[in-house]
Amino acid sequence: MNVLERLRQSFAAATPEGGDPAAFASAVRPSTDAKFGDYQANGCMALAKAQKKNPREVASEVAERVDLLPLAGKPDVAGPGFLNVRLEDPWIVDQLRDLLNDATLGVAPAKQPKTVVVDFSSPNVAKPMHVGHIRSTVIGDSLSRILAALGHKVIKDNHLGDWGAQFGMILWGWKNHRDEANYATDAVGELARLYRLTNAKITAKEPGVEDAARAETAKLHADDPENVALWHQFMPECLSALTAIYDRLGVTFDVQLGESFYNPMLAEVVQDLESKGLSEQSEGATVVFIDREKAPFIVRKKDGAYNYATTDLATIQYREETWQPDQVLYVVDSRQGDHFKQLFAVAKRWGYERADLQHVAFGTILGADRKPLKTRAGDNVGLESLLDEGIAEALKVVKENSPDLESEEHVRVAEVVGLGAIKYADLSQNRLSDYVFDWSKMLAMNGNTGAYLQYAYARSQSIFRKGGLTPEGIREQRPTIFITSPAERALGLRLLRLSETLELAASELKPNILTDYLFDLANAFSTFFEECPVLKAESTERRDSRLALVDLTGRTLKFGLGLLGIDVIERM
Repeated sequence: MNVLERLRQSFAAATPEGGDPAAFASAVRPSTDAKFGDYQANGCMALAKAQKKNPREVASEVAERVDLLPLAGKPDVAGPGFLNVRLEDPWIVDQLRDLLNDATLGVAPAKQPKTVVVDFSSPNVAKPMHVGHIRSTVIGDSLSRILAALGHKVIKDNHLGDWGAQFGMILWGWKNHRDEANYATDAVGELARLYRLTNAKITAKEPGVEDAARAETAKLHADDPENVALWHQFMPECLSALTAIYDRLGVTFDVQLGESFYNPMLAEVVQDLESKGLSEQSEGATVVFIDREKAPFIVRKKDGAYNYATTDLATIQYREETWQPDQVLYVVDSRQGDHFKQLFAVAKRWGYERADLQHVAFGTILGADRKPLKTRAGDNVGLESLLDEGIAEALKVVKENSPDLESEEHVRVAEVVGLGAIKYADLSQNRLSDYVFDWSKMLAMNGNTGAYLQYAYARSQSIFRKGGLTPEGIREQRPTIFITSPAERALGLRLLRLSETLELAASELKPNILTDYLFDLANAFSTFFEECPVLKAESTERRDSRLALVDLTGRTLKFGLGLLGIDVIERM
């Protein structure tokens, strides 16, 4: 049940002559202030301006024409031509009662489900994951969950960096500077040390190192037996370390196809581009020009080696042939924007234009100095150590706020709260923005934090425990629901907005639309909790009505947080 969509359909049908029904309907939005009703239709002013009419007269005409029953009565004309819509209380009550025993909480499957490939996380396997990977990982995971909840077929693809120049650097380091003892105790740590060592030598322009590392990459790509054997030796260790991180985060993938998987396809990709006259030679390299005034898209370097561009084209081809996706989402740092513009343009020219290819860009995590978050040594903060720190910080908060819990329970709750805080702090930002990483704000028990929402859920469950009741028992009774107080009505109204929120988050590919909704819901629940006695209500009927609202709130919070990849706890 999408309330906003139903209202938009009604306003589209009432669009004045000469107006665009789709544009007119899209101007219907939830009100930002309850004094302006529950929803507002703001399309009359733009239409009146285009037609050189009085906007209030246009609004009055629409108000008379639009049929909103049974959702709402005739809208009120306000200001220069706004239309304020207030939903009918009996209709709200009927919808809430239906929601009480609806396992989907009113979220209907998409009328036209799509097949969507979500390409996210995508670390270089030869190095430990660092803080920069958290954004792609949690944003991609959340979008996958939201799209799946709306009935779309989602394929989660972790496009691993397991074949590029970083392996050449590790191979050179292994052959010249390895520490066998370190490798035996911490294989990934030793490989990371070798990568940093080689990279430092290249940065310092130590003679011969860069060429030697590049030669090791070329030998690997040419199936050199020694390098291929080492690659097979290193890969299980690298993948095991990645799996441990993903397990902690509760993130799974349907496929994990690395660059190595696509390597056998690259020569054919370039040959096909050449045969179709799409590529040409430029300074010894094979390139595709999108705009002659800008740098070309290189698909084969002058030394004959292929690159990320070639692999990405092979990936598009493989996905089209294997899954025929309607949409492919690349959840990748905004700094890669130019690459994806070129990639999509070349793919379209190559003939792969059926799928909607989108770069889901995101900003950078900053430290207190508003520079990219680093350790004191200037390195990227390791993701595993970040998760450990989050749980340790959460444990302090949990012990302070819940001293009555057993020590084992403290640890369990801290794990859920700490990981939830990290994810929520990221997802609650507009993904295009940079944000400052701040533990004190992330773990606050009030404000727009994961901990606050988890506490709101725990509070909903505690009400049932204190009353010796169960949510299932209330659902079986199908009690009459009353929304006679402003707090009851405000909470009930927000419970009806889950479906429209998810559809908006999916269409704009922004999980923060969901976090904003959940925070608003938790605030409405807090006001309800303070103003509307539940277990001490004036009658059994009132008590059961309010318990129904408490149950719906708890379920909606749990469901919404689950779509963010965040767990809940019954007691905090």
